[in-house]
Amino acid sequence: MNLFIIITINITLSLVLVSVAFWLPQMNLYSEKANPYECGFDPTSSARLPFSMKFFLVAITFLLFDLEIALLLPLPWAIQTINIPTMIATAFILVTILALGLSYEWTQKGLEWTE
Repeated sequence: MNLFIIITINITLSLVLVSVAFWLPQMNLYSEKANPYECGFDPTSSARLPFSMKFFLVAITFLLFDLEIALLLPLPWAIQTINIPTMIATAFILVTILALGLSYEWTQKGLEWTE
């Protein structure tokens, strides 16, 4: 019964907060607030220009390599483990995956901004 009460309160509170966050900004709408630029200049072109797909590919590649490096960070502490060959094999596999991914991106020209 307590779990049901907690879930009901959480759902109700979430719905109230979402509805207030949606309703509150629409109460006081004026031209400066609706303007896409907040620096004081008049817009010269559309503010809704799409990003290049290369930007997203480089960003995803960065996140992938960053994750691989984050997985390699605990290795100095892992050296204190008893099973050192397993730790070395795991580190070698991670570095190999990282190097293969980098070489694939390099050969496919995924790291170049211009086409």
